[in-house]
Amino acid sequence: MEIDAVLEVEAGDPQIAIDFLLSNVNLSKTRLKDLMNKGGVWRVNLAGDRQRIRRAMTDIFVGEQIEIFYDEAILTAKPIIPELLHDAGQYSVWNKPAGMTLDGTDFGDTNSFCRALDFQFKPVRENFWISAIDYQSTGLVVLAHTRKAALAFSETFDPDGFHNAMVHYRADVGGETPEELAIVAPLDNQPAQTRIRKIRYDARPDRSVIDIWLVTGRPEQARRHLAGQGHPIVGDEVYGSADEDAMGLRLRAIELSFDCPVSGQNRYFTLVK
Repeated sequence: MEIDAVLEVEAGDPQIAIDFLLSNVNLSKTRLKDLMNKGGVWRVNLAGDRQRIRRAMTDIFVGEQIEIFYDEAILTAKPIIPELLHDAGQYSVWNKPAGMTLDGTDFGDTNSFCRALDFQFKPVRENFWISAIDYQSTGLVVLAHTRKAALAFSETFDPDGFHNAMVHYRADVGGETPEELAIVAPLDNQPAQTRIRKIRYDARPDRSVIDIWLVTGRPEQARRHLAGQGHPIVGDEVYGSADEDAMGLRLRAIELSFDCPVSGQNRYFTLVK
């Protein structure tokens, strides 16, 4: 069962969120509360700002729009839990599982990475994504929790070239790649460089498994460079085709090293057994 509706709060409507929903949506109070808690109810206020409503007793106002996105399959899905590998206070390092989005979708964020962080840290911390690591990939993820740490990481993972840092991905790509290749191709009119090495090629279904090292850190660099070589990463619905693979983007960050912005010591993380 799916519900996808946009309702405007009118004069005479209940102006408590749960009461408004009960008056307009054919779901029980228990299910509506669960839907709100899991991020499937939104409000668009009079200024046009859009945000999720989680609290049942939230005040709503005439003229606002209430968006309801209900998908029972999403709400009953088994929880996905990321693995915390290192907590330095000002930043943390995680192993993000496959199937876990960054912020969720209109239908909810219960299995999103950012929502998992809300439950992990009390009090809730600020989160600054380290942009050199593609947020749509799985595997190793670094988040800064202070502006000072975020600035330090932005210098370490400088888009023009990393400083005492290494990001190593493994990916499934279409076609047979060369044994080794240095891709030097500008992105957004900025220099960009990626190195790859083939691990193996499978004639059926015509895919290669490759290792990828970033030399620079342009947005979505690995995905764009591989697609430009005619070897899009499997499951990439932006630069390739997601139709052939239901497991999402087959790009995994498996090794990571950097100088710690707190201690100054080099930190190394690996998912390679």
